[in-house]
Amino acid sequence: MRMQEPVSLKAEMTGAELLIEALKKENVEVLFGYPGGAVLPLYDKLYDSGLFHVLAKHEQGGIHAAEGYARVSGKPGVVIATSGPGATNIVTGLADAMIDSLPLVVFTGQVASTVIGSDAFQEADVLGITMPITKYSYQVRDPKDFPRIVKEAFHIATTGRPGPVLIDIPKDMNTAIAQMEEDEPLNLPGYQPTYEPNAFQVRKLLDAIESAKKPVILAGAGVLHARANQELLEFAEKYELPVIHTLLGLGGFPFDHKLSLGWAGMHGNYTANMAIYESDLLISIGARFDDRVTGNLNHFAPNATVAHIDIDPAEIGKNVPTKIPIVGDAKAVLQELLAQQGKKGDYTEWFACLRERQIENPLWYEESKDDLKPQKVIEMVHEITNGDAIVTTDVGQHQMWAAQFYPFKKPNRLVTSGGLGTMGFGLPAAIGAQLAEKDTTVVAFLGDGGFQMTLQELGVIRELNLPVKVIILNNKSLGMVRQWQEIFYEERYSHSLIPNQPNIVKLAEAYDIKGYEASTEEEAAKVLQEAFSHDEPAVLNIHIAPGENVYPMVAPGKGLHEMVGVKP
Repeated sequence: MRMQEPVSLKAEMTGAELLIEALKKENVEVLFGYPGGAVLPLYDKLYDSGLFHVLAKHEQGGIHAAEGYARVSGKPGVVIATSGPGATNIVTGLADAMIDSLPLVVFTGQVASTVIGSDAFQEADVLGITMPITKYSYQVRDPKDFPRIVKEAFHIATTGRPGPVLIDIPKDMNTAIAQMEEDEPLNLPGYQPTYEPNAFQVRKLLDAIESAKKPVILAGAGVLHARANQELLEFAEKYELPVIHTLLGLGGFPFDHKLSLGWAGMHGNYTANMAIYESDLLISIGARFDDRVTGNLNHFAPNATVAHIDIDPAEIGKNVPTKIPIVGDAKAVLQELLAQQGKKGDYTEWFACLRERQIENPLWYEESKDDLKPQKVIEMVHEITNGDAIVTTDVGQHQMWAAQFYPFKKPNRLVTSGGLGTMGFGLPAAIGAQLAEKDTTVVAFLGDGGFQMTLQELGVIRELNLPVKVIILNNKSLGMVRQWQEIFYEERYSHSLIPNQPNIVKLAEAYDIKGYEASTEEEAAKVLQEAFSHDEPAVLNIHIAPGENVYPMVAPGKGLHEMVGVKP
Protein backbone atom coordinates (compact mmCIF):
# COMPACT_ATOMS: atom_id res chain seq x y z
CA MET A 1 0.00 0.00 0.00
CA ARG A 2 1.10 3.58 -0.66
CA MET A 3 2.19 5.44 2.46
CA GLN A 4 0.64 8.85 3.02
CA GLU A 5 2.88 11.87 3.29
CA PRO A 6 3.31 13.37 6.79
CA VAL A 7 0.54 15.77 7.61
CA SER A 8 1.40 19.35 8.57
CA LEU A 9 -0.08 20.94 11.67
CA LYS A 10 -3.15 23.14 11.24
CA ALA A 11 -4.24 21.07 8.24
CA GLU A 12 -7.94 20.32 7.96
CA MET A 13 -8.63 16.62 8.12
CA THR A 14 -11.53 14.23 8.52
CA GLY A 15 -12.00 12.51 11.84
CA ALA A 16 -10.83 9.21 10.31
CA GLU A 17 -7.62 10.86 9.11
CA LEU A 18 -7.03 12.37 12.54
CA LEU A 19 -7.53 8.93 14.08
CA ILE A 20 -5.01 7.32 11.74
CA GLU A 21 -2.43 10.01 12.46
CA ALA A 22 -2.98 9.46 16.19
CA LEU A 23 -2.42 5.70 15.77
CA LYS A 24 0.85 6.36 13.94
CA LYS A 25 2.02 8.59 16.79
CA GLU A 26 1.41 5.66 19.15
CA ASN A 27 3.64 3.51 16.91
CA VAL A 28 0.89 0.97 16.31
CA GLU A 29 2.35 -2.04 14.49
CA VAL A 30 -0.77 -4.03 13.72
CA LEU A 31 -4.56 -3.61 13.77
CA PHE A 32 -7.00 -6.50 14.15
CA GLY A 33 -10.40 -5.78 12.73
CA TYR A 34 -13.48 -6.45 10.64
CA PRO A 35 -15.16 -3.76 8.52
CA GLY A 36 -18.81 -2.83 8.42
CA GLY A 37 -21.06 0.06 7.49
CA ALA A 38 -20.40 2.28 10.51
CA VAL A 39 -16.61 2.08 10.13
CA LEU A 40 -16.38 2.21 6.32
CA PRO A 41 -15.14 5.82 6.35
CA LEU A 42 -12.31 4.74 8.64
CA TYR A 43 -11.50 1.69 6.51
CA ASP A 44 -11.44 3.87 3.41
CA LYS A 45 -8.67 5.95 4.98
CA LEU A 46 -6.85 2.79 6.13
CA TYR A 47 -6.60 1.73 2.47
CA ASP A 48 -3.47 3.75 1.79
CA SER A 49 -2.43 4.59 5.36
CA GLY A 50 0.47 2.15 5.46
CA LEU A 51 -0.83 0.59 8.69
CA PHE A 52 -0.77 -3.23 8.83
CA HIS A 53 -4.28 -4.61 9.28
CA VAL A 54 -5.23 -8.22 9.97
CA LEU A 55 -8.71 -9.16 8.78
CA ALA A 56 -10.11 -11.62 11.31
CA LYS A 57 -12.76 -14.10 10.26
CA HIS A 58 -14.91 -13.14 13.26
CA GLU A 59 -14.68 -10.20 15.63
CA GLN A 60 -14.13 -12.51 18.59
CA GLY A 61 -11.15 -13.99 16.75
CA GLY A 62 -9.81 -10.49 16.14
CA ILE A 63 -9.92 -9.41 19.78
CA HIS A 64 -8.43 -12.68 21.06
CA ALA A 65 -5.61 -12.25 18.54
CA ALA A 66 -5.05 -8.76 19.92
CA GLU A 67 -4.91 -10.26 23.42
CA GLY A 68 -2.25 -12.74 22.33
CA TYR A 69 -0.26 -9.92 20.76
CA ALA A 70 -0.53 -7.82 23.91
CA ARG A 71 0.43 -10.65 26.25
CA VAL A 72 3.60 -11.53 24.32
CA SER A 73 4.74 -8.07 23.20
CA GLY A 74 3.64 -6.00 26.19
CA LYS A 75 2.25 -3.47 23.71
CA PRO A 76 -1.45 -2.70 23.47
CA GLY A 77 -3.50 -4.77 21.07
CA VAL A 78 -5.60 -2.58 18.77
CA VAL A 79 -9.01 -3.72 17.52
CA ILE A 80 -11.61 -2.27 15.16
CA ALA A 81 -15.21 -3.51 14.97
CA THR A 82 -18.29 -2.07 13.38
CA SER A 83 -21.50 -1.09 15.19
CA GLY A 84 -24.21 -3.39 16.52
CA PRO A 85 -23.26 -7.07 16.15
CA GLY A 86 -19.68 -6.19 15.31
CA ALA A 87 -19.33 -4.47 18.67
CA THR A 88 -21.26 -7.08 20.65
CA ASN A 89 -19.11 -9.85 19.16
CA ILE A 90 -16.07 -8.45 20.99
CA VAL A 91 -17.69 -8.35 24.42
CA THR A 92 -16.17 -11.71 25.46
CA GLY A 93 -12.70 -10.49 24.53
CA LEU A 94 -13.14 -7.28 26.50
CA ALA A 95 -14.20 -9.21 29.60
CA ASP A 96 -11.30 -11.60 29.13
CA ALA A 97 -8.76 -8.78 28.80
CA MET A 98 -10.22 -6.92 31.76
CA ILE A 99 -9.95 -9.78 34.22
CA ASP A 100 -6.51 -10.86 32.97
CA SER A 101 -5.17 -7.27 32.85
CA LEU A 102 -4.27 -7.15 29.16
CA PRO A 103 -3.82 -3.74 27.46
CA LEU A 104 -6.19 -3.24 24.53
CA VAL A 105 -7.44 -0.17 22.69
CA VAL A 106 -10.69 -1.06 20.96
CA PHE A 107 -12.54 1.09 18.42
CA THR A 108 -16.19 0.35 17.78
CA GLY A 109 -18.31 1.90 15.10
CA GLN A 110 -21.58 3.53 16.07
CA VAL A 111 -24.56 4.89 14.17
CA ALA A 112 -24.44 8.59 13.32
CA SER A 113 -24.69 10.91 16.30
CA THR A 114 -27.91 12.38 14.91
CA VAL A 115 -29.79 9.04 15.29
CA ILE A 116 -28.27 7.64 18.47
CA GLY A 117 -31.12 6.49 20.69
CA SER A 118 -33.57 5.93 17.84
CA ASP A 119 -32.91 2.20 17.44
CA ALA A 120 -31.28 2.86 14.10
CA PHE A 121 -30.00 -0.02 11.99
CA GLN A 122 -27.19 -1.84 13.85
CA GLU A 123 -27.34 0.45 16.85
CA ALA A 124 -26.30 -0.91 20.23
CA ASP A 125 -25.51 0.85 23.48
CA VAL A 126 -21.89 -0.22 23.40
CA LEU A 127 -20.82 2.00 26.29
CA GLY A 128 -23.61 0.67 28.49
CA ILE A 129 -22.90 -2.94 27.55
CA THR A 130 -19.15 -2.75 28.08
CA MET A 131 -18.75 -0.30 30.96
CA PRO A 132 -18.30 -3.02 33.61
CA ILE A 133 -15.67 -4.84 31.52
CA THR A 134 -13.46 -1.96 30.36
CA LYS A 135 -10.92 0.08 32.26
CA TYR A 136 -12.29 3.23 30.64
CA SER A 137 -14.46 4.15 27.69
CA TYR A 138 -15.13 7.11 25.41
CA GLN A 139 -17.65 8.13 22.80
CA VAL A 140 -16.32 10.66 20.29
CA ARG A 141 -18.64 13.65 19.98
CA ASP A 142 -16.31 16.08 18.19
CA PRO A 143 -13.72 15.04 15.56
CA LYS A 144 -11.13 17.43 16.98
CA ASP A 145 -11.05 15.25 20.09
CA PHE A 146 -9.61 12.22 18.26
CA PRO A 147 -5.91 12.99 18.99
CA ARG A 148 -6.55 13.64 22.68
CA ILE A 149 -8.80 10.64 23.17
CA VAL A 150 -6.45 8.22 21.41
CA LYS A 151 -3.46 9.51 23.38
CA GLU A 152 -5.33 9.14 26.66
CA ALA A 153 -6.66 5.70 25.73
CA PHE A 154 -3.23 4.26 25.05
CA HIS A 155 -1.90 5.78 28.26
CA ILE A 156 -4.73 4.39 30.38
CA ALA A 157 -4.59 0.95 28.76
CA THR A 158 -0.88 0.49 29.37
CA THR A 159 -0.26 2.17 32.73
CA GLY A 160 -1.21 1.16 36.25
CA ARG A 161 -2.99 -2.16 36.07
CA PRO A 162 -3.28 -2.75 32.30
CA GLY A 163 -6.68 -3.26 30.76
CA PRO A 164 -8.96 -2.63 27.76
CA VAL A 165 -10.06 0.88 26.80
CA LEU A 166 -12.95 1.31 24.36
CA ILE A 167 -13.57 4.22 21.97
CA ASP A 168 -17.03 4.31 20.41
CA ILE A 169 -17.11 6.31 17.17
CA PRO A 170 -20.36 7.57 15.61
CA LYS A 171 -20.13 7.24 11.85
CA ASP A 172 -20.39 10.96 11.16
CA MET A 173 -17.40 11.66 13.42
CA ASN A 174 -15.23 9.83 10.87
CA THR A 175 -16.28 12.12 8.04
CA ALA A 176 -16.59 15.43 9.89
CA ILE A 177 -13.81 17.96 9.30
CA ALA A 178 -11.55 19.26 12.03
CA GLN A 179 -8.18 20.95 12.26
CA MET A 180 -5.11 19.04 13.33
CA GLU A 181 -3.63 20.81 16.33
CA GLU A 182 -0.33 20.55 18.13
CA ASP A 183 0.01 17.79 20.70
CA GLU A 184 -1.11 18.74 24.16
CA PRO A 185 0.36 17.11 27.28
CA LEU A 186 -1.70 14.48 29.01
CA ASN A 187 -3.97 15.94 31.66
CA LEU A 188 -5.64 13.20 33.69
CA PRO A 189 -5.67 14.49 37.28
CA GLY A 190 -8.08 11.77 38.36
CA TYR A 191 -5.88 8.98 37.06
CA GLN A 192 -2.56 8.77 38.88
CA PRO A 193 -1.48 5.16 39.45
CA THR A 194 0.94 4.59 42.30
CA TYR A 195 4.21 3.15 41.05
CA GLU A 196 6.66 3.78 43.87
CA PRO A 197 6.06 1.86 47.11
CA ASN A 198 5.90 3.22 50.62
CA ALA A 199 9.41 2.72 52.03
CA PHE A 200 8.04 2.05 55.53
CA GLN A 201 5.90 -0.82 54.26
CA VAL A 202 8.88 -2.26 52.38
CA ARG A 203 10.88 -2.18 55.64
CA LYS A 204 8.06 -4.01 57.43
CA LEU A 205 8.24 -6.76 54.80
CA LEU A 206 12.01 -7.08 55.13
CA ASP A 207 11.66 -7.36 58.90
CA ALA A 208 9.02 -10.06 58.43
CA ILE A 209 11.37 -11.98 56.12
CA GLU A 210 14.08 -11.97 58.77
CA SER A 211 11.78 -13.38 61.44
CA ALA A 212 9.97 -15.91 59.24
CA LYS A 213 10.58 -19.65 59.38
CA LYS A 214 8.42 -20.77 56.46
CA PRO A 215 8.28 -17.95 53.88
CA VAL A 216 7.04 -18.28 50.29
CA ILE A 217 6.58 -15.93 47.34
CA LEU A 218 3.41 -16.19 45.26
CA ALA A 219 4.24 -14.59 41.91
CA GLY A 220 1.37 -13.63 39.62
CA ALA A 221 0.94 -12.08 36.20
CA GLY A 222 1.76 -8.66 37.65
CA VAL A 223 5.43 -9.68 37.64
CA LEU A 224 5.19 -10.29 33.90
CA HIS A 225 3.24 -7.11 33.16
CA ALA A 226 5.88 -5.11 35.03
CA ARG A 227 8.72 -6.92 33.22
CA ALA A 228 10.07 -7.66 36.69
CA ASN A 229 11.22 -11.26 36.25
CA GLN A 230 14.91 -10.36 36.70
CA GLU A 231 14.19 -8.41 39.89
CA LEU A 232 12.12 -11.33 41.19
CA LEU A 233 15.05 -13.68 40.54
CA GLU A 234 17.48 -11.40 42.37
CA PHE A 235 15.11 -10.89 45.30
CA ALA A 236 14.39 -14.62 45.71
CA GLU A 237 18.08 -15.48 45.53
CA LYS A 238 19.16 -12.71 47.91
CA TYR A 239 16.81 -13.90 50.68
CA GLU A 240 16.59 -17.58 49.63
CA LEU A 241 12.83 -17.46 49.26
CA PRO A 242 10.96 -20.29 47.49
CA VAL A 243 8.83 -19.09 44.58
CA ILE A 244 5.37 -20.34 43.66
CA HIS A 245 3.40 -19.18 40.62
CA THR A 246 -0.19 -18.59 39.74
CA LEU A 247 -1.26 -20.02 36.39
CA LEU A 248 -0.90 -16.65 34.65
CA GLY A 249 2.39 -15.98 36.43
CA LEU A 250 4.15 -18.99 34.91
CA GLY A 251 7.44 -18.05 33.29
CA GLY A 252 8.14 -15.20 35.68
CA PHE A 253 10.70 -17.39 37.43
CA PRO A 254 12.75 -20.20 35.82
CA PHE A 255 11.03 -23.54 36.40
CA ASP A 256 14.37 -25.35 36.85
CA HIS A 257 15.72 -22.96 39.51
CA LYS A 258 16.39 -24.56 42.89
CA LEU A 259 13.98 -22.08 44.52
CA SER A 260 11.11 -22.84 42.14
CA LEU A 261 8.19 -24.85 43.54
CA GLY A 262 5.98 -24.73 40.44
CA TRP A 263 2.44 -23.42 40.49
CA ALA A 264 -0.37 -23.53 42.98
CA GLY A 265 -4.12 -23.81 42.88
CA MET A 266 -6.85 -26.21 41.85
CA HIS A 267 -4.54 -28.22 39.59
CA GLY A 268 -1.21 -27.00 40.89
CA ASN A 269 1.30 -29.35 42.46
CA TYR A 270 1.25 -30.77 45.98
CA THR A 271 4.46 -29.11 47.17
CA ALA A 272 3.35 -25.63 46.12
CA ASN A 273 -0.10 -25.94 47.66
CA MET A 274 1.19 -27.34 50.93
CA ALA A 275 3.88 -24.65 51.07
CA ILE A 276 1.18 -21.98 50.96
CA TYR A 277 -0.96 -23.82 53.51
CA GLU A 278 1.92 -24.20 56.00
CA SER A 279 3.70 -20.90 55.36
CA ASP A 280 4.15 -18.32 58.09
CA LEU A 281 4.91 -15.51 55.61
CA LEU A 282 3.17 -15.34 52.22
CA ILE A 283 4.51 -12.64 49.89
CA SER A 284 2.10 -12.13 47.01
CA ILE A 285 3.52 -10.15 44.09
CA GLY A 286 1.08 -9.16 41.34
CA ALA A 287 -1.45 -11.87 42.14
CA ARG A 288 -5.09 -11.19 42.98
CA PHE A 289 -5.94 -14.30 45.05
CA ASP A 290 -8.37 -15.77 42.56
CA ASP A 291 -10.54 -18.59 43.92
CA ARG A 292 -8.81 -21.12 41.64
CA VAL A 293 -5.57 -20.27 43.48
CA THR A 294 -6.87 -20.04 47.03
CA GLY A 295 -9.42 -22.83 47.26
CA ASN A 296 -11.55 -22.42 50.38
CA LEU A 297 -10.50 -19.08 51.85
CA ASN A 298 -11.12 -20.35 55.38
CA HIS A 299 -8.16 -22.69 54.90
CA PHE A 300 -5.91 -20.46 52.82
CA ALA A 301 -2.51 -19.82 54.42
CA PRO A 302 -4.12 -19.95 57.88
CA ASN A 303 -0.85 -19.39 59.76
CA ALA A 304 0.72 -16.82 57.46
CA THR A 305 1.38 -13.15 57.72
CA VAL A 306 0.24 -11.99 54.28
CA ALA A 307 2.16 -9.31 52.39
CA HIS A 308 0.40 -8.22 49.22
CA ILE A 309 2.24 -6.24 46.54
CA ASP A 310 -0.05 -4.93 43.79
CA ILE A 311 -0.38 -1.85 41.61
CA ASP A 312 -4.16 -2.00 42.00
CA PRO A 313 -5.05 -0.99 45.56
CA ALA A 314 -8.55 -2.41 45.12
CA GLU A 315 -7.08 -5.94 45.03
CA ILE A 316 -5.29 -5.66 48.36
CA GLY A 317 -7.41 -7.12 51.12
CA LYS A 318 -10.27 -7.87 48.74
CA ASN A 319 -10.15 -11.64 49.18
CA VAL A 320 -7.41 -12.35 51.71
CA PRO A 321 -6.76 -10.29 54.88
CA THR A 322 -3.43 -8.52 54.43
CA LYS A 323 -1.02 -7.57 57.22
CA ILE A 324 1.56 -5.82 55.01
CA PRO A 325 -0.05 -3.98 52.06
CA ILE A 326 2.32 -2.50 49.48
CA VAL A 327 0.79 -0.55 46.60
CA GLY A 328 3.10 -0.12 43.65
CA ASP A 329 4.51 -1.47 40.42
CA ALA A 330 6.03 -4.92 40.94
CA LYS A 331 9.32 -3.88 39.37
CA ALA A 332 9.60 -0.72 41.47
CA VAL A 333 8.70 -2.57 44.68
CA LEU A 334 11.23 -5.33 44.04
CA GLN A 335 13.90 -2.76 43.26
CA GLU A 336 13.18 -1.04 46.59
CA LEU A 337 13.29 -4.38 48.40
CA LEU A 338 16.69 -5.01 46.84
CA ALA A 339 17.94 -1.51 47.62
CA GLN A 340 17.07 -1.62 51.32
CA GLN A 341 19.24 -3.75 53.56
CA GLY A 342 17.64 -6.77 55.12
CA LYS A 343 18.58 -10.14 56.57
CA LYS A 344 17.40 -13.57 55.59
CA GLY A 345 16.11 -15.97 58.20
CA ASP A 346 17.06 -19.55 58.90
CA TYR A 347 14.98 -21.68 56.56
CA THR A 348 16.98 -24.93 56.76
CA GLU A 349 14.16 -27.09 58.09
CA TRP A 350 11.65 -25.48 55.73
CA PHE A 351 13.69 -26.27 52.65
CA ALA A 352 14.32 -29.82 53.79
CA CYS A 353 10.55 -30.31 54.05
CA LEU A 354 9.92 -28.78 50.63
CA ARG A 355 12.62 -30.86 48.92
CA GLU A 356 11.27 -34.06 50.44
CA ARG A 357 7.80 -33.28 49.15
CA GLN A 358 9.08 -32.47 45.67
CA ILE A 359 10.79 -35.86 45.54
CA GLU A 360 7.93 -37.85 47.00
CA ASN A 361 5.02 -36.11 45.24
CA PRO A 362 5.94 -35.05 41.70
CA LEU A 363 3.36 -34.52 39.00
CA TRP A 364 2.48 -37.89 37.52
CA TYR A 365 0.45 -39.82 35.00
CA GLU A 366 0.12 -43.50 34.21
CA GLU A 367 1.46 -44.52 30.83
CA SER A 368 -0.60 -46.91 28.76
CA LYS A 369 0.03 -49.23 25.86
CA ASP A 370 -3.57 -48.89 24.72
CA ASP A 371 -4.19 -45.14 24.91
CA LEU A 372 -2.08 -42.10 24.07
CA LYS A 373 -1.77 -39.92 27.14
CA PRO A 374 -2.07 -36.15 26.63
CA GLN A 375 0.70 -35.47 29.16
CA LYS A 376 3.07 -37.54 27.03
CA VAL A 377 2.18 -35.54 23.92
CA ILE A 378 2.94 -32.28 25.72
CA GLU A 379 6.25 -33.65 26.99
CA MET A 380 7.15 -34.62 23.42
CA VAL A 381 6.38 -31.10 22.19
CA HIS A 382 8.45 -29.64 25.04
CA GLU A 383 11.40 -31.78 23.95
CA ILE A 384 11.05 -30.91 20.25
CA THR A 385 10.85 -27.18 20.98
CA ASN A 386 13.50 -27.27 23.73
CA GLY A 387 10.95 -25.60 25.99
CA ASP A 388 11.33 -22.31 24.11
CA ALA A 389 7.98 -22.13 22.33
CA ILE A 390 5.19 -19.67 23.00
CA VAL A 391 2.24 -21.81 24.10
CA THR A 392 -1.34 -20.69 23.70
CA THR A 393 -4.28 -22.68 24.98
CA ASP A 394 -8.02 -22.76 25.19
CA VAL A 395 -9.59 -23.61 28.54
CA GLY A 396 -10.05 -27.00 30.10
CA GLN A 397 -8.08 -30.17 30.65
CA HIS A 398 -5.52 -29.49 27.93
CA GLN A 399 -4.87 -26.06 29.47
CA MET A 400 -4.01 -27.65 32.82
CA TRP A 401 -1.89 -30.38 31.25
CA ALA A 402 0.04 -27.78 29.26
CA ALA A 403 0.73 -25.79 32.43
CA GLN A 404 1.81 -28.95 34.27
CA PHE A 405 3.93 -30.66 31.62
CA TYR A 406 5.31 -27.83 29.49
CA PRO A 407 7.45 -26.03 32.11
CA PHE A 408 8.39 -22.46 31.18
CA LYS A 409 11.83 -20.96 31.63
CA LYS A 410 11.13 -17.58 30.02
CA PRO A 411 8.49 -14.90 30.71
CA ASN A 412 5.46 -14.31 28.48
CA ARG A 413 5.59 -17.78 26.96
CA LEU A 414 2.18 -18.95 28.21
CA VAL A 415 -0.81 -17.23 26.61
CA THR A 416 -4.02 -18.49 28.14
CA SER A 417 -7.39 -17.28 29.37
CA GLY A 418 -7.17 -17.32 33.15
CA GLY A 419 -9.90 -15.41 34.95
CA LEU A 420 -12.69 -15.69 32.39
CA GLY A 421 -11.88 -19.19 31.12
CA THR A 422 -12.73 -18.51 27.48
CA MET A 423 -13.15 -21.42 25.10
CA GLY A 424 -12.08 -20.49 21.59
CA PHE A 425 -9.26 -18.27 22.89
CA GLY A 426 -6.22 -20.34 21.98
CA LEU A 427 -6.28 -20.42 18.18
CA PRO A 428 -6.72 -16.67 17.51
CA ALA A 429 -4.40 -15.83 20.43
CA ALA A 430 -1.71 -17.83 18.62
CA ILE A 431 -2.07 -15.49 15.64
CA GLY A 432 -1.37 -12.43 17.76
CA ALA A 433 1.47 -14.17 19.58
CA GLN A 434 3.14 -15.13 16.31
CA LEU A 435 2.84 -11.58 14.97
CA ALA A 436 4.40 -10.31 18.19
CA GLU A 437 7.39 -12.64 17.87
CA LYS A 438 7.75 -13.69 14.27
CA ASP A 439 10.86 -15.80 14.80
CA THR A 440 9.60 -17.80 17.78
CA THR A 441 7.80 -21.13 17.52
CA VAL A 442 4.15 -20.81 18.54
CA VAL A 443 2.20 -23.89 19.62
CA ALA A 444 -1.56 -23.80 20.21
CA PHE A 445 -2.75 -26.63 22.46
CA LEU A 446 -6.50 -26.89 21.98
CA GLY A 447 -9.35 -29.16 22.93
CA ASP A 448 -11.66 -30.49 20.27
CA GLY A 449 -14.50 -28.44 21.74
CA GLY A 450 -12.76 -25.06 21.89
CA PHE A 451 -11.16 -25.56 18.48
CA GLN A 452 -14.60 -25.71 16.86
CA MET A 453 -15.55 -22.34 18.35
CA THR A 454 -13.00 -20.26 16.44
CA LEU A 455 -11.57 -22.64 13.84
CA GLN A 456 -12.39 -20.16 11.07
CA GLU A 457 -9.28 -18.22 12.11
CA LEU A 458 -7.27 -20.92 10.32
CA GLY A 459 -7.99 -18.74 7.31
CA VAL A 460 -5.95 -15.92 8.84
CA ILE A 461 -3.07 -18.28 9.63
CA ARG A 462 -3.03 -19.41 6.01
CA GLU A 463 -3.38 -15.93 4.52
CA LEU A 464 -0.47 -14.60 6.61
CA ASN A 465 1.45 -17.89 6.28
CA LEU A 466 2.06 -18.00 10.02
CA PRO A 467 3.96 -21.15 11.09
CA VAL A 468 1.64 -21.83 14.03
CA LYS A 469 1.44 -25.47 15.09
CA VAL A 470 -2.14 -26.25 16.15
CA ILE A 471 -2.25 -29.37 18.33
CA ILE A 472 -5.72 -30.63 19.16
CA LEU A 473 -5.78 -32.99 22.14
CA ASN A 474 -8.91 -34.78 21.05
CA ASN A 475 -10.85 -36.80 23.62
CA LYS A 476 -14.18 -36.41 21.86
CA SER A 477 -15.66 -34.53 24.77
CA LEU A 478 -15.75 -31.28 26.64
CA GLY A 479 -13.03 -32.73 28.80
CA MET A 480 -13.19 -30.71 31.99
CA VAL A 481 -16.99 -30.73 31.95
CA ARG A 482 -16.89 -34.51 31.53
CA GLN A 483 -14.37 -34.81 34.39
CA TRP A 484 -16.58 -32.82 36.76
CA GLN A 485 -19.64 -34.84 35.73
CA GLU A 486 -17.69 -38.02 36.45
CA ILE A 487 -16.52 -36.88 39.89
CA PHE A 488 -19.39 -34.72 41.15
CA TYR A 489 -22.46 -35.79 39.12
CA GLU A 490 -22.37 -39.60 39.30
CA GLU A 491 -21.04 -39.99 35.74
CA ARG A 492 -24.16 -38.43 34.27
CA TYR A 493 -22.51 -37.08 31.10
CA SER A 494 -25.16 -34.56 30.13
CA HIS A 495 -24.21 -33.12 26.74
CA SER A 496 -20.46 -33.23 27.34
CA LEU A 497 -19.60 -36.05 24.94
CA ILE A 498 -19.09 -35.11 21.29
CA PRO A 499 -18.38 -38.32 19.35
CA ASN A 500 -19.60 -36.90 16.03
CA GLN A 501 -16.87 -34.60 14.78
CA PRO A 502 -15.71 -33.20 11.45
CA ASN A 503 -12.74 -34.72 9.68
CA ILE A 504 -10.18 -32.31 11.08
CA VAL A 505 -7.44 -33.27 8.63
CA LYS A 506 -9.73 -32.55 5.69
CA LEU A 507 -10.89 -29.36 7.40
CA ALA A 508 -7.29 -28.17 7.71
CA GLU A 509 -6.63 -29.07 4.10
CA ALA A 510 -9.70 -27.06 3.08
CA TYR A 511 -7.78 -24.05 4.44
CA ASP A 512 -4.69 -25.22 2.49
CA ILE A 513 -2.96 -26.18 5.73
CA LYS A 514 -1.25 -29.54 6.20
CA GLY A 515 -3.25 -31.79 8.53
CA TYR A 516 -2.00 -34.75 10.56
CA GLU A 517 -3.62 -37.51 12.59
CA ALA A 518 -2.23 -39.71 15.39
CA SER A 519 -3.63 -42.19 17.89
CA THR A 520 -0.52 -43.88 19.28
CA GLU A 521 2.73 -42.66 20.80
CA GLU A 522 4.65 -43.83 17.75
CA GLU A 523 2.30 -42.01 15.37
CA ALA A 524 2.41 -38.89 17.52
CA ALA A 525 6.21 -38.86 17.54
CA LYS A 526 6.27 -39.18 13.75
CA VAL A 527 3.73 -36.45 12.94
CA LEU A 528 5.18 -34.06 15.53
CA GLN A 529 8.65 -34.39 14.07
CA GLU A 530 7.31 -33.78 10.58
CA ALA A 531 5.11 -30.82 11.56
CA PHE A 532 7.92 -29.07 13.42
CA SER A 533 10.45 -29.71 10.66
CA HIS A 534 9.09 -26.95 8.40
CA ASP A 535 8.11 -23.28 8.72
CA GLU A 536 4.54 -23.79 7.55
CA PRO A 537 1.36 -23.89 9.61
CA ALA A 538 0.13 -27.32 10.66
CA VAL A 539 -2.93 -28.83 12.33
CA LEU A 540 -2.45 -32.04 14.31
CA ASN A 541 -5.47 -34.02 15.47
CA ILE A 542 -4.07 -36.15 18.30
CA HIS A 543 -6.52 -38.72 19.68
CA ILE A 544 -5.88 -39.07 23.41
CA ALA A 545 -7.19 -41.32 26.17
CA PRO A 546 -10.86 -40.27 26.41
CA GLY A 547 -11.19 -40.93 30.14
CA GLU A 548 -7.99 -39.23 31.30
CA ASN A 549 -8.49 -36.72 34.12
CA VAL A 550 -6.41 -33.83 35.41
CA TYR A 551 -4.76 -34.52 38.74
CA PRO A 552 -3.92 -33.49 41.38
CA MET A 553 -7.05 -31.54 42.12
CA VAL A 554 -8.49 -29.32 44.83
CA ALA A 555 -12.23 -29.90 44.72
CA PRO A 556 -14.57 -26.89 44.99
CA GLY A 557 -15.04 -25.89 48.62
CA LYS A 558 -11.87 -27.64 49.75
CA GLY A 559 -8.64 -26.14 51.02
CA LEU A 560 -5.27 -26.39 49.28
CA HIS A 561 -4.20 -29.07 51.77
CA GLU A 562 -7.11 -31.30 50.76
CA MET A 563 -5.90 -32.29 47.31
CA VAL A 564 -6.93 -35.56 45.70
CA GLY A 565 -4.98 -37.52 43.12
CA VAL A 566 -1.61 -36.54 44.57
CA LYS A 567 -0.25 -40.06 44.02
CA PRO A 568 -1.06 -42.67 41.36
